[in-house]
Amino acid sequence: MDTNQIDVILNSQKKYFLDGNTLPVPFRISMLKKLRESILRHSNDINNALKTDLGKSNFEGYMCEIGMVMGELSYMIKHTRSLAKEKRVHTPLHEFVSRSFKKPSPYGNVLIMSPWNYPFLLTIGPLIDAIAAGNTAIVKPSAYSPATSKVISDILSETFNSNYIAIVTGGRKENSFLLEKKFDMIFFTGSQAVGKEVMRHAAENLTPVVLELGGKSPCIVDETANIKLAAKRIVFGKYLNCGQTCIAPDYILCHKSVKDKFISEVKNQIIKQFGENPLDNADYGKIINEKHFSRLCGLIDESKLIFGGQTDTEACRISPCILDNVTWDDEVMGQEIFGPIMPVLTFENIEEVISTVQEHQKPLALYIFSSCKKNIKAVTSRCSFGGGCINDTIIHLATSEMGFGGVGESGMGSYHGKDGFNAFSHTKSIVDKKTWLDLPMRYQPYKKLNDKLIHMFLK
Repeated sequence: MDTNQIDVILNSQKKYFLDGNTLPVPFRISMLKKLRESILRHSNDINNALKTDLGKSNFEGYMCEIGMVMGELSYMIKHTRSLAKEKRVHTPLHEFVSRSFKKPSPYGNVLIMSPWNYPFLLTIGPLIDAIAAGNTAIVKPSAYSPATSKVISDILSETFNSNYIAIVTGGRKENSFLLEKKFDMIFFTGSQAVGKEVMRHAAENLTPVVLELGGKSPCIVDETANIKLAAKRIVFGKYLNCGQTCIAPDYILCHKSVKDKFISEVKNQIIKQFGENPLDNADYGKIINEKHFSRLCGLIDESKLIFGGQTDTEACRISPCILDNVTWDDEVMGQEIFGPIMPVLTFENIEEVISTVQEHQKPLALYIFSSCKKNIKAVTSRCSFGGGCINDTIIHLATSEMGFGGVGESGMGSYHGKDGFNAFSHTKSIVDKKTWLDLPMRYQPYKKLNDKLIHMFLK
């Protein structure tokens, strides 16, 4: 799609929005219901596309993508009416007689740019929030997941007119065309490098952005942890989608005294969950493409590889692997891994852990496995991170009751549920001043009595 075609879509969406078509709440809810119906009709197509792009099983495709989308749809269908209501707030005495209220209003024409690792969830999820908030949207999925992009295109095309919701497919050229346009808001999920580019373009038009990025998310295992359960839950979170998850535990910070036991349990759990040879497991996925496969292979230091790491070059598959005796000087610690490689580092006290996290970029997620309330409180209070879990991994993402987002280098803004509605809304603060009474003290000429009264009212 060229820049002129994008202009046509964007201009038609601007007119559609300015005509007030998206403002009525019943319209928004009806559109969410139409989207839900279309997704249900295409559920097999979605699963097949996720299998083609990422090797995901039907179970994982539903658990991590379709099911979570359906949950967000249910939440918004149920709650959009209350979220869109004006909220009356207290009016101070000096504004007597007035009614003060906050009015959620859609930004207008939004751009949603999504990644390839959860291509359905991370495209449709924010779109649901944008629709609920009353916006029009242009959706740009990743070129790295073409099968899923095709299904998304089919769903959106049959459900919505392009002057309301449209999809633009393609690669960097189309991304560049879109970022040159003036939107009312941009929602981007992806890498830090591209996130900086999105923000740079948005700054040209003072466009607000939500950036959902990534980073090296630490997973702390202290000496009081339930090691067997910790290993089970960490293996699930680390190797889900072959590690291609923005909130996957990137590296392990394990107490020195329990490291050997932890590694032994991780090995057992890899075998239990994926089999003796994970590359023979049809439910174990693949790396998205050859570029990322080669990058990941380059991060596996054979001198520190103690388990797994078998590769299938033709299928772009790498079995879950563990690296031991890793330091921050190793190449695997110099970037977000985004693959099935688990580096294990050690520590001796919790202050050392806190310093390590504080010294590096703020992560999107943090996990701590511990039975020590003091350690848990210290880590969750003093370390800056987007969100996380205590004695589990990943699951904080799977709710519409809490916002999901990063901080610092891992992003800005959050979404899901109420936070998602707010992310795509501007809240107007409005005072409705009554006309039957007009206090004279604010008007010139000022009098001594007025001086006393203004001090009394503004205390």
